[in-house]
Amino acid sequence: MTLNPADTAFETRLRADLPDAVFRPADDRYLEEPRGRYAGQAALLALPRNVQEVAILIRHANAARVGVVPYGGGTGLVGGQVLPDGPAPMILSLERLNKVRAIYPDENVLVAEAGVILADVQTAAQDVDRLFPLSLAAEGSARIGGNLATNAGGTGVLRYGNARDLCLGLEAVLPDGQIWQGLTRLRKNNTGYDLRHLLIGAEGTLGVITAAALKLFAQPARSGTALLAVQSPAAALQLLSMARVQLGEMVSAFELIHRQGFDFLTEVLPDVRQPFASSPEWSVLIELGLSGGIDPAGALETLFATAMNAGLVTDGLIAQNQQQTADFWRIREMIPEANRLIGSVSSHDISVPLGAIPDFIAQAESKIAALGDFRINCFGHVGDGNLHYNVFPVPGKTRTDYEHLRDGIKRAVHDLVHEMGGSISAEHGIGRLKVGDLERYGNPAKLSAMRAIKAAVDPNGIMNPGAVLREIGCHEMEC
Repeated sequence: MTLNPADTAFETRLRADLPDAVFRPADDRYLEEPRGRYAGQAALLALPRNVQEVAILIRHANAARVGVVPYGGGTGLVGGQVLPDGPAPMILSLERLNKVRAIYPDENVLVAEAGVILADVQTAAQDVDRLFPLSLAAEGSARIGGNLATNAGGTGVLRYGNARDLCLGLEAVLPDGQIWQGLTRLRKNNTGYDLRHLLIGAEGTLGVITAAALKLFAQPARSGTALLAVQSPAAALQLLSMARVQLGEMVSAFELIHRQGFDFLTEVLPDVRQPFASSPEWSVLIELGLSGGIDPAGALETLFATAMNAGLVTDGLIAQNQQQTADFWRIREMIPEANRLIGSVSSHDISVPLGAIPDFIAQAESKIAALGDFRINCFGHVGDGNLHYNVFPVPGKTRTDYEHLRDGIKRAVHDLVHEMGGSISAEHGIGRLKVGDLERYGNPAKLSAMRAIKAAVDPNGIMNPGAVLREIGCHEMEC
């Protein structure tokens, strides 16, 4: 399907139906993505203030066959928020749809517009003594619409699930400009196809999410945090099993950290306080959310002692106050920033079955070593099988020195993931970065159904063209 550029004539038609305040020149932040792999084109930027204005914009774009790139917080890591080539698109920023419309504490529901920053959703929930558990490193700038569009994961998936599991209903604008009023607060609703789950994770390719009804939870009465040095990834999994036996579903987070992460912090972010005098090869950050009758420090001490006797852990620190808890989490949250400053050769957001994690780490290291001399920072949400397996230059070199090896590294990691029954995109989505990977590793029946859905819902191909699925008529070497 051939698209047209968002040219002056198109903008003139839009301005006839919308106030001038909706439009603004697209500065650099709308044309960049965090890893610097893609650069967007100078394009028409629209910043609607409500769902009706979104509908007008989409209706005009569909009629003119102009591509639309939805834009949230710009924090995505797979290039879904920028269009590097083809006809100049309209960038549709949701940042002005930034109201928390309603909170229903007794129902554990919060209704927020798509442009509300994730941290502000969390704060709004806290203000009524509730918890919105979606948490990730970019929560200070990521917006809830983008979190839902990418089905974001984060550190709380182990206990609370992905963004998909935290959403009851949506308001959205479909590619023909119709407004779908699906902003239900119902927990049971079996009336036909669930468009909510079709739009969540679609990365803006099937419509624009404008608001969401989100699930809230009771705040844990008490919480506890510990950083434990473990013998190996296999020991970390045994520790997780032990924690679940002792504490059930009160384990809120379970994060695996490799020594390389600590070393990168020392190298580029020396102000981040390091907890161990000598960084362990592997460690686990564990957080508990407990009922009122259980002492978190006592629960963690019992877990530590049991794990020590079993030979799973060699050292550990239990947070004694909120500052120590914050310090422990700051380490985990700043590792991605340290990675960015070092500059990866190839980064991989993957998942494998829990039991396969130790073998994956061992085999991947061997495969990468066969390709050259690299540093590997493997860390992530091991409680749900999601690892961030990132490959870096050795000291004295930069990622540009290894650019010729990047595709081979990615192929080696993703082939291994596929062989182990895993996913080459655990929580960051497909975007534009992994379109070819989805074609290589995706199930043919699923891909065929996805293409049929895209063609039916968005026949003109205007919604985030080239993201998730290759544009109709494109071939891998041409687009």
